Amino acid sequence: MNRASADRSRTVAIGAAASRPCTLVVCRGCCCGDPRKYPDDDHAWQLERLRARAEASGGRFVVRTVDCLGPCDQANVVVVQPSGDARRRGARAIWIGFAMGDDCTEELVSWASAGGPGIAEPPVALKLQFVRPPREARARTRR
Repeated sequence: MNRASADRSRTVAIGAAASRPCTLVVCRGCCCGDPRKYPDDDHAWQLERLRARAEASGGRFVVRTVDCLGPCDQANVVVVQPSGDARRRGARAIWIGFAMGDDCTEELVSWASAGGPGIAEPPVALKLQFVRPPREARARTRR
């Protein structure tokens, strides 16, 4: 193997991704967070609570919002992205469907605070809400 090939085969963490904490990516698009779809849930309060807990976590996790993650039939969707360190060790993002209510919100916060995917085991009840990312779900139906 020549030097150029050897250089391309190495994985290098660059910039912010190297030290990125666990990230909760909260969908707030067409269906997620929409009180018309789930009028009994306080979607704004959930997002405020997640953000406040992230702020109080001392940088252990952060919260982002996105317009639409895709699996609208499983709204509200939250993707729990592993920290940069956990990702380098092989951890991958976990998709959570039907992420609503006090218990689910607290479980998301607890897991993210403990390190998230690849660092800490998710709460058992939260595991029941794991869903396939849209790309995986589409690939499965094509077989």
